Amino acid sequence: MKKIEAIVRFSKFEDIKEALEKIGINFFTYLEVNGHGKQKGDTVTYRGAVYDSGDIPRMKLEIIVPSEKVEDVVGAIMAEGRTGNIGDGKIIVTPVEQFIRIRTGESGNDAL
Repeated sequence: MKKIEAIVRFSKFEDIKEALEKIGINFFTYLEVNGHGKQKGDTVTYRGAVYDSGDIPRMKLEIIVPSEKVEDVVGAIMAEGRTGNIGDGKIIVTPVEQFIRIRTGESGNDAL
């Protein structure tokens, strides 16, 4: 099993969600995050002066999948999340040692 974390643009989130549903990924966690990177953050105007807040708002998706599904998931995120501009985001894939469904006690792929 693998954990896929993707940090993507807000504007691309719905497209990515639909692409994941098309390949059978119906469960994942997402949250709003802020970051700092090469792309400059939002600007804030206060009393006529413009300030760079330094924060870049994004969506973070966390998806646990069987190892054989990793390429499909990464491909779907890449296809729908890419604009070709700085700030499209990042994808991180890490191994999962254990995954347990609390309600039933199932573990591993059975818990997915």
